[in-house]
Amino acid sequence: MNDITPPRPRVDLREHAVHLLMRAAPLAGMSLEEARTVVDAMRPLHLLADTLLFEEGDAVDNDYMVLVLEGQLRVVSSNGVPGDEVVISVIDPGSLVGEMGVIDGGPRSASCTALTDVKLGVLSRSSLLELVETHPAAAARLMLGVSKGLAERLREGNRRLRTLSRVTRALQSELDASHAVNRRLLDARGRS
Repeated sequence: MNDITPPRPRVDLREHAVHLLMRAAPLAGMSLEEARTVVDAMRPLHLLADTLLFEEGDAVDNDYMVLVLEGQLRVVSSNGVPGDEVVISVIDPGSLVGEMGVIDGGPRSASCTALTDVKLGVLSRSSLLELVETHPAAAARLMLGVSKGLAERLREGNRRLRTLSRVTRALQSELDASHAVNRRLLDARGRS
C-alpha cells in the first residue's frame, strides 16, 4: 500500500484574485475580463503575520489600496493614547482596504496589520490612472465598487455616531440629575 498523498490542486492566484475582486464589488457589474484587467494592474504582496501594512496618520507612500487574497488583516484606530486602540474590523479575503488612499492620497485613517500571513493584490494610484486611460470601463466599474464600499462604511459610521449621541445624551441627563440631587443635599446641609 502506498502512503503517498496526492498533490493538492494548485490554486491559480490570478483567477482567485479575479473572482474575489468581482465579489468585492458585486453591484459594479464588473465582467470577468474587466476584473482580469484590474488584477493584472495589481502587484502581489506577501506579508507575514504581525506585519504592519500601514499606520494611522501615514502621509507618505499611501496612494494605494489592496485586495485581500488570503489571510486576515486587522484594522485599528487609536484615540491618541498609546496602547488604547479600537479594533474597527477584521478583514477577510475578498475585501478591499485602503481605498481612500488610492483616491486622495491623504493620511491613513487607521492602522492595518496582518493577523495571519496574507497575500494581497496592491493597486497604486498610478496603476489606477493608467487603467482609466487604457481600460476606462474596467476602471469605472472598479471605482463604482469602491464607492459603494465607502458609502456602506459611511452609513455604518453615521449609525454608530447616532447611537453614541443617544448614549451621550442619556448619560448627560443622568449626570445632570445627580448634580441636582447633590446641590439640594449641599443646600440642605448648609441651612442646618
